[in-house]
Amino acid sequence: MSRPRIALLNAAHDPTDTTRNFRRELDADLAEFHVVDGDVPSHREFDGVVVTGSRSSVYWDEDWIPPLVEYAADCHDAGVPVLGVCFGHQVLAAALGGDVADMGEYEIGYREIDRTAADPVFDGVGETFTAFTTHSDAVVDLPPGAELLAENEYGIHAFRAGRSVGVQFHPEYDTATAERVTKRKDDLSQERESEVLAGIDDENYAAACETKQLFENFTQSLVEPRPAD
Repeated sequence: MSRPRIALLNAAHDPTDTTRNFRRELDADLAEFHVVDGDVPSHREFDGVVVTGSRSSVYWDEDWIPPLVEYAADCHDAGVPVLGVCFGHQVLAAALGGDVADMGEYEIGYREIDRTAADPVFDGVGETFTAFTTHSDAVVDLPPGAELLAENEYGIHAFRAGRSVGVQFHPEYDTATAERVTKRKDDLSQERESEVLAGIDDENYAAACETKQLFENFTQSLVEPRPAD
C-alpha cells in the first residue's frame, strides 16, 4: 500500500516541537510548510492536508492567516481532505463558514471529552476519552452541514465536514510539549499552572495516547477508494 502524501501546514511560531510531534505520528510522506512565514503551498497536489496548532487566533489581523484559511477552503472544496488540530480546527471551521470566538478563559491540561456521534476518524477511541487541551478560542458555530463529533463542558472538540475533520484537542502532544506549553502561559495563575503540571504524568499520557489512533484513521482514509458521490 502506498503512503499518502500530506501537506503539513505548520502554524507554530516556534515549529520545532510541532514538527517532531507530527512527523512521529503521521505515517505519510510529509511536505512541511511554515505558514507563519507566508509559506503556503502553490498547488493542491496532495492526498491530504494537516493544519497544526498555533499561538495565534484565526480572527487576528495577521497577513499570513487569510491565505491559510483560503487554502484550507480550496483544498476541501477540491476534495482534498483537511485535518485541523486546535488552531487548525478553528481554521477549518472559519474556512467553511463556521464561527470562532474568544472563550474568555483557558481550557488547559488533560481533560475528558465525550464523543457525540460515530465516525471513522474516531474508530478505536472510546466514547469518553482523555486528551491534552490548550486553547482560549473555540468554534462556537459549526460550518453549515458539519456534524458535531465530540464535545465537553468547554464546547466543541471535533466536527466533520465532508472528508475534512477538525479536532480542538492535541492528540500529537508528548509530555515534554505539554509541559513547555503550560509553562509558557504567562496569564495562568501559579496555582493553576501547578495543577496542570501535576497532571502531566505517565497515567494521563497513557490514557491520552488512545487518541493518536485518529492519525492512523485519517491517513488510512486517504489511501482507501473514495466512495461514489
